[in-house]
Amino acid sequence: MSLSENNNPDTGNLPVEPDLMNFLVSSIHDTKNSVCLLLNSLEKTLANADASQLAAHAELVRVNAEAKRVNNSLVQLLTLYKVGQRVYPFDVQYVSLRDFIAGIVAQYSDLLQFRQITLEAHVDPELHWYFDEDLINAVVGNAINNAIRYTRDCIRIAAEEQNGQLLLRIEDNGRGYPVAMLQDSYDSMRRVDPLENSTGLGFYFSDKVARMHRNQGVSGKLKLENGGPMKGACFLLFLP
Repeated sequence: MSLSENNNPDTGNLPVEPDLMNFLVSSIHDTKNSVCLLLNSLEKTLANADASQLAAHAELVRVNAEAKRVNNSLVQLLTLYKVGQRVYPFDVQYVSLRDFIAGIVAQYSDLLQFRQITLEAHVDPELHWYFDEDLINAVVGNAINNAIRYTRDCIRIAAEEQNGQLLLRIEDNGRGYPVAMLQDSYDSMRRVDPLENSTGLGFYFSDKVARMHRNQGVSGKLKLENGGPMKGACFLLFLP
């Protein structure tokens, strides 16, 4: 498996001046550091607080989750910049899917408990695969964050080998993806939607990460569909 050819992000007919790009990247990095400090303070407060004695505990859990989401988005922007500059240290490792998914479940346990959402995990304990763990963690995190927004009360994450590829499924029991998104998911998810508070960055980042994973001429890919065991939205990530 190797790093595929990566072009600079498409900016259409509006080229970005190098000085402006450096300023934007520096600003994003500074903002990320500030958010990290906020996250550290929030997590210390939550760790030392007794939920039964702190009236604002539930609100702090929600704020902490939102701060993590913002931090993840900033990290994704910086990663995309590094990919565009071809300086990202693409690091493929042989990963245990059981441990990988257990770590993700642990990351979201407080928020899921607060939202009263059940997260089911289904994975063969013997399943291992080659991929960049940090990047795929971010992709799965994006999918779970979206599922949390739209599920009724349950999310399912599953990993399996299918036709010589690793298939990661993140699905929920919500209303599913709109028909227009399913018909042209790449175009729809890359548009800015103020009403849904969406920039399409998460899908764009996930698509880039999937395509970076290559094996014997086959690239990773994403797919959106409705149905499956949860009868709602299904986010599918295939890795060769």
